[in-house]
Amino acid sequence: MIKKRFILMWLVLFGLSALPAQAQQPAPVISIIIDDLGNHWRSAERSLALPGQVTLAILPHTPYSVRLATRAHASGREIMLHLPMASIHQHRPGPGAVNVAMDEKEFDDIVAANLEAVPYISGVNNHMGSQVTPSTRHMDWLMTRLERRGNLYFVDSRTTASSVAAVLSQEKGLPTLKRDIFLDHRRDRASIHKQFQRLLRLSEQRGWAVAIGHPYPETLAMLEAELPKLAARGIELVPVSRLIREHREQGPVLWQASLSPLQQDSKNSKQ
Repeated sequence: MIKKRFILMWLVLFGLSALPAQAQQPAPVISIIIDDLGNHWRSAERSLALPGQVTLAILPHTPYSVRLATRAHASGREIMLHLPMASIHQHRPGPGAVNVAMDEKEFDDIVAANLEAVPYISGVNNHMGSQVTPSTRHMDWLMTRLERRGNLYFVDSRTTASSVAAVLSQEKGLPTLKRDIFLDHRRDRASIHKQFQRLLRLSEQRGWAVAIGHPYPETLAMLEAELPKLAARGIELVPVSRLIREHREQGPVLWQASLSPLQQDSKNSKQ
């Protein structure tokens, strides 16, 4: 009896300590992209001053595109080319826009010029594009150009549920994500805050999430107030390239989840 008690005590004191520690789940991560930068310096400066690693998407051939990209790079921010694409609506995408009436050479020349117009870019996402991103032919041309350029990722802004951009980007072997949440498809503080909370909940459920916002005063004010609170909630804000790199390494199941259909309640007004 004494011997049995001794063995049990030994197991409690020493045996359990030899068991492997339970693997900790990594902290949820989010990436936030601020689109439409380059036309207005005041909103660009305010976006650049946001706390944490917010990723900045800069329109080509705009008054402040090069200046902003240079400042952002010097401060350690990640920069994307916000590539203008034609919309099915009457929105004007701005200089450097591509459309489905272009042949391959014209399309490719414009994309190439846009890639050179914004320095220090790590990736590309579409500005508007509800006319262009559903076109398999034009998205194939785009991804071929990005593949040729090398060292770039692509984020599908998903301004239309018909977009094939993310699928074709993945087929070309490009690092790829698609937007989960639009923060400010409605420009009122309550709605923007609600969308931000949706972003956080999604990251906690899935492990990561990607949002796009715009340099509206309402959006920037919300981010200025809420981003400093992320650490207390156990969520990390990371550049898009880091999110892509880390979650590609976790295997095809998670990666395919990033290409699953979107919920339809976060459409952007800028299609």
